[in-house]
Amino acid sequence: MNDVIVEILQIFLYSMIPSLEARYIVPLLAMHTYGWAWWQAMPLSILGNILLVPFILLFFKRVECYLSQYPCMKRAMDWGFPIVRRRADKRIEKYQELALIVFVAIPLPLTGAGLGSLIAYLFDLPVKKSFIMIFIGVIISTTITTAFYLSTKQFLF
Repeated sequence: MNDVIVEILQIFLYSMIPSLEARYIVPLLAMHTYGWAWWQAMPLSILGNILLVPFILLFFKRVECYLSQYPCMKRAMDWGFPIVRRRADKRIEKYQELALIVFVAIPLPLTGAGLGSLIAYLFDLPVKKSFIMIFIGVIISTTITTAFYLSTKQFLF
């Protein structure tokens, strides 16, 4: 019983780690290491992955204000945030919801819910819409990596 609780906690908490997130935790940790079925691991991992998104969307402004008290952080944000905002061309502005889904859904490092939330904040996208788009992207990316694992596990492992 204790082993199951440890596995549940690890799957849930590791899914919060940027670059790992649910998309890699489901196939590699839950399915391959612990032997869970995808349908057991996916909801738990997606919940862990998406848990921090509303906090980032709602409270990053306060974090930005706090961090701007430190000169090196202020310089970095003053330099980086405007570049990101300027580079958003008309297509990103026009297709912001679809672009956010696609960005989060691509199962590569440096894409995912955490950075997707930061992008939504930087482009002043509505919080509720952003949360839904990021949630859809997390489901897609987790489904892609899980399906890939299931289709290739007899060859890879």
